Amino acid sequence: MAKSNAERSEKAAAKRKSRGEEEIRLHCLPGTRQALAELMTWSGIEEQGEAITLMVHHLHDLGPGGALPLLTPPRHKYEIPENVSRKLKLAHDRETLRINHDE
Repeated sequence: MAKSNAERSEKAAAKRKSRGEEEIRLHCLPGTRQALAELMTWSGIEEQGEAITLMVHHLHDLGPGGALPLLTPPRHKYEIPENVSRKLKLAHDRETLRINHDE
């Protein structure tokens, strides 16, 4: 007799539990999803989970010296334009005068 869907699901859940398998969820923006899709296309991988698992293991194989530069998020540097800086300084000076005058 064929197993029901519930029995198959129960067996699969038991197997995952015995292997110590855990579900990891990933929420991402469209750009990240596109990058993953391209990586999968380039490598011929059809399963997202397989692609992510391989990336994690290969990144880990690089060790700290190789992996850490790839895991450092890009930081955006913002420089305040000179005209804005002048206006902020002027506002600060006015506020300083106002506070000193009130005392």
